[in-house]
Amino acid sequence: MPELPEVETTKTSLLPLLDQKVMQVQVRESRLRWPIPEDIQQLQGQKLISLSRRSKYILAEFEHHTMLWHLGMSGSFRICDPQDELRKHDHLIIQFEDCELRYHDPRRFGCIIWLNQESQTKLIDTLGPEPLSDAFNAEYLASKFKNKNVGAKVAIMDNHIVVGVGNIYATESLFNLGIHPAQPASSLSVDQIKKLVIEVKRILKQAIDLGGSTLRDYSNAMGENGYFQQTLLAYGRAGEMCVNCETTLENLKLGQRASVFCPQCQQLKKVKMIAKKVSKGNKA
Repeated sequence: MPELPEVETTKTSLLPLLDQKVMQVQVRESRLRWPIPEDIQQLQGQKLISLSRRSKYILAEFEHHTMLWHLGMSGSFRICDPQDELRKHDHLIIQFEDCELRYHDPRRFGCIIWLNQESQTKLIDTLGPEPLSDAFNAEYLASKFKNKNVGAKVAIMDNHIVVGVGNIYATESLFNLGIHPAQPASSLSVDQIKKLVIEVKRILKQAIDLGGSTLRDYSNAMGENGYFQQTLLAYGRAGEMCVNCETTLENLKLGQRASVFCPQCQQLKKVKMIAKKVSKGNKA
């Protein structure tokens, strides 16, 4: 699934469309996560005014309407020449003055909907702060982790706490700090929380600079792949040797997600002891 760096990279690659007028809209398949609005033809004749990102959503502001775009599991946008051959899963075509924007989504879990009061309330208003903003800081995170006894990885991936820290980037951040993904969030020290905030920001900035991660078929709107996957030290490397201590990396499931970790560097024995103490404290 495209995560924050991939969505940010996609948004940036769409900037050449700014100030261009929509000439025509063609819906080839409306059945996405939610149906493409039947009145999407209202975009015709409107210029694209601005593009922004909130969490994993791209907000496309036109002259009279704003759309909310989400890539889902396998979605991607591509700026194409109108003469380019259509692909099987190109579901939406927005023709601008000198190019076409095509939305491609084999699994159809993405969404193309209006940003209105309903979608604002349901999808945007409940989100936590952006991880690269000043609002995401150690004091804030400590307050959110204080009573969170779920694993640190599950907590840092909670969009109500902070948005956009997906599986890849949470795994890498925790590995680099030697924090086990299952260590209860409430047991992290002040120093660990400070370092986690710094590392999450560093990892995400690096990923954006490298164009995101292309693990399967992700590419930006210009057809360019990301390169952050070439720097991965833990994610996707279960069964391989740890780059720090040569212990075999292991995998466990947390919150329905695979979580790769080093049992030596990320202190598996210590985490088990902490988890028992937290559990006893809850029963008391």
